[in-house]
Amino acid sequence: MHIHILGICGTFMGSMAVLAKELGHHVTGSDANVYPPMSTQLQAQGIELTQGYDPAQLDPAPDLVVIGNAMSRGNPAVEYVLNKGLPYVSGPQWLADHVLQGRWVLAVAGTHGKTTTSSMLAWVLEHAGMAPGFLIGGVPQNFSVSARLGDTPFFVIEADEYDSAFFDKRSKFVHYRPRTAILNNLEFDHADIFPDLPAIERQFHHLVRTIPSEGLVIHPTTEPALQRVIEMGCWTPVQTTGAGGQWQVKLLSEDGSKFEVMFEGVAQGVVEWDMTGQHNVANGLATLAAARHVGVVPSMGIAALSAFKSVKRRMEKVAEVGGITIYDDFAHHPTAIATTLDGLRKRIGDAPLIAIIEPRSNSMKLGAHRDGLPESVVDADQVIWYAPANLGWDLAGTAALCTVPSIVSDSLEGIIERVKSQAQPGTHVVIMSNGGFGGLHGKLAEALK
Repeated sequence: MHIHILGICGTFMGSMAVLAKELGHHVTGSDANVYPPMSTQLQAQGIELTQGYDPAQLDPAPDLVVIGNAMSRGNPAVEYVLNKGLPYVSGPQWLADHVLQGRWVLAVAGTHGKTTTSSMLAWVLEHAGMAPGFLIGGVPQNFSVSARLGDTPFFVIEADEYDSAFFDKRSKFVHYRPRTAILNNLEFDHADIFPDLPAIERQFHHLVRTIPSEGLVIHPTTEPALQRVIEMGCWTPVQTTGAGGQWQVKLLSEDGSKFEVMFEGVAQGVVEWDMTGQHNVANGLATLAAARHVGVVPSMGIAALSAFKSVKRRMEKVAEVGGITIYDDFAHHPTAIATTLDGLRKRIGDAPLIAIIEPRSNSMKLGAHRDGLPESVVDADQVIWYAPANLGWDLAGTAALCTVPSIVSDSLEGIIERVKSQAQPGTHVVIMSNGGFGGLHGKLAEALK
């Protein structure tokens, strides 16, 4: 059948498009912003993309329109679908009906680390010969695609708490019905759709309600919000990670690049990998617990993690020019910014570290996280904040509260000039945004030549 996807370049919708194509459907799609890495991945799969939402794309009518959650009433393509009575569905619903039905779903939920942890889990199962299917909101470097159907009943999914569509305000993950669920952490985010943390906790509890009594819930001991979720009612065995949990680690290097894994007090082996930061150690531990639930013994999981290559745009080293290293990172929440910079700082020691941050997520634009931003950048030597034209709050006021030198720039050229004047061989530059950032990474690397 011909499936047209509105909002196809979103990480979830783009991955879903890949699965629909693999199932043999004719897939087309449109988006307001067609940009890499998703656009290049889709074009490589032979999926036809159109910029913008002209109703003419829907004539002749496709058999089904899948509507992304970024679409709202008033969008010309959405209005056309409704007026013409075309069949439509949300992405998560389509996925549940056509891909996840009858499979052993392993879901990774939480405010931070979903993409990295689901990539780790898919890789651990792959390494163990289990050929899982997966859908991940990023491109894991061990696979080079963000989604595939797989050859076995196992399917790993990044389980997002964002809403499903303008006509379905439930969190996406309520559709997935996992048997194994990792709940990584839980903080306030998505201020555009959730009024407060209890509202998100309620959605997480809806997820917990769908997990069978023969399944498994995995969560860290250190997250009070997740404890509250479980206390609302849980009908599934639970395993905990971290201090006081069944799964624990002994750090063998301060930056988290080497650690020993303990399960119920018994040493299971040592992970030595390219990742840094306590957050990634925690992600790895939850991964081992989930993999064990489907039959991967910890020693085999540990061997797989030691060969894990991370995800594109998650502290991905994109260039090294004249001794200056440039990284691309997706961090768009104070906690993620802080843990990422902490991990890098522990790896590079006293080397100069410049952070360039674009407050681009909906929550950031609404100012929901601004109070946490000054504290989040303490591990950098200096910070350049990018002020997009439509930011509705005083970024300069926030920058002034930073304890490290901070400036605000409203142009990419200004950012590039600042870095050129400050960076010297040995400097590390981290560019943090959940969007394309106007191709800043490439432009900066070119300018430094």
